Amino acid sequence: MSEISAEQVAHLANLARIALTDEEIGHLTTELSQIMQAVEKVSEVATPDVPPTSHPIPMQNVYRDDVVGNTLTVEEALSGAPESDGSRFVVTAILGEEQ
Repeated sequence: MSEISAEQVAHLANLARIALTDEEIGHLTTELSQIMQAVEKVSEVATPDVPPTSHPIPMQNVYRDDVVGNTLTVEEALSGAPESDGSRFVVTAILGEEQ
């Protein structure tokens, strides 16, 4: 089992330009050691015959296939518009600039 030392934590903090107190270094040393132990446990069971997965259960796409359906014509879409120019909606400029 690999342990992480307080000196290694202080070195990493220095590289990251993070100022840590001795108390913070001690706390992080304990936490990082626990993380390293957890990774080692996972590495023990991660054998070549176990395929890597991103989810514990198989996932599948739950969306339906895109199917072209009945759509509005341009005339139908513009029929309820207060103003149009024949093929587009006409709206008032809101930023004070005409385009």
